[in-house]
Amino acid sequence: MKYGCIGEHLGHSFSKEIHLSLSENPYEIREIPREGLDAFMTERDFLGINVTIPYKEDVIPHLFWISEQAKSIGAVNTIVKKEGKLYGYNTDFFGMSDLIRRIGVSLCGKKLAVLGTGGTSRTAVAVGKAMGACRILRVSRTAREGAIDYETLRQRYADTQVIINTTPSGMFPNPNATPVDIGDFPHLEGVIDAIYNPLRPELVLEAKKRGIPSEGGLFMLVAQAVRASEIFLNCSYSEETVEAVYGKILRQKENVVLVGMPASGKSTVGRQIAKRLGREFFDLDEEIVREAGCSIPEIFERDGESAFRDLEAFVLRERLAQKNGIVLATGGGAILRDENVDQLRRNGRLYFLDRPLSMLLPTEDRPLGNSVDAIKKRYEERYERYCSVADCRIDGSGSVDEVASLIEKEFANS
Repeated sequence: MKYGCIGEHLGHSFSKEIHLSLSENPYEIREIPREGLDAFMTERDFLGINVTIPYKEDVIPHLFWISEQAKSIGAVNTIVKKEGKLYGYNTDFFGMSDLIRRIGVSLCGKKLAVLGTGGTSRTAVAVGKAMGACRILRVSRTAREGAIDYETLRQRYADTQVIINTTPSGMFPNPNATPVDIGDFPHLEGVIDAIYNPLRPELVLEAKKRGIPSEGGLFMLVAQAVRASEIFLNCSYSEETVEAVYGKILRQKENVVLVGMPASGKSTVGRQIAKRLGREFFDLDEEIVREAGCSIPEIFERDGESAFRDLEAFVLRERLAQKNGIVLATGGGAILRDENVDQLRRNGRLYFLDRPLSMLLPTEDRPLGNSVDAIKKRYEERYERYCSVADCRIDGSGSVDEVASLIEKEFANS
């Protein structure tokens, strides 16, 4: 290995794409079991590595030198080999600080709760101190290492103003999990989650619903990686580099999700967008048919609409929502359930194809859109819903190429 990232479970890591955006040097992702860490660090067969969960503290005994910042935090996430000796740094501090400033959350004079007690939590505590938090609460399930437990946080510290989550709760493959209930903290002014896959963890989605400034960890990941690359290569990047790389990685990983009425052209336009962007295309209705082994009209006739909606939610949750960088055409009613909207938003940007009612033609294969009257009824029932859940409304009255171009242009500049 020349450069790379080590950790225990790295199936959803974005580090390789980020570092290859910064340098042409080869960069590897390597999962190392706990029993193999000492041997890897002793061999020192690398020039520079990033270290992630759960080894940010375990690597320290193998280092010849660590920076004062990493020493004060007690965690190392960047290691470079110089003349055969290992030097450790903590670039997470820069990444988290930049993320908090970027979303406009102030920690000065605020009560901060840091969820978790691992290496990233130590970074969050250091950031909280540096940014002037008046009180910092560390929270864990077992109240170890001077932390309080979650029940104590809920009962005694409901006036918490900022939460930083450094636990894996909400990370794929369990994206519906949250370490705390946002509703228990009525004075919240900001939520930061170190999780970057999904792009918008459940904790962040719940905060956004309440209008609370919140963000997942992708920007933090990019910002710390830029600093790590500077250390690896002994170079400096421009101030615009972080934003440029963040935008590039976000567009690579974010799904293009099409919502709208039956017969609005979601599948046809979606396939065209996927072709233009070189992405994999999925049609939610087609995936449902594949899962059920029969057509959608047959599902409606045999089991009813409620059973169809349950199957729709299952396929979305278990088959599609965890994917990155795809184009997804949804069924007309997929957005009727809040849980489905949350699943789509985790990794996706939602586009409402607003095709005029006069251009929506009924077809027999659509149980709820098989007549002019049925189409009109659905349109009246759902139009405001489409508008409210979408990130962007697209004029769907043009040709396939015209509509696809509108979406492609907006997505490139989002």
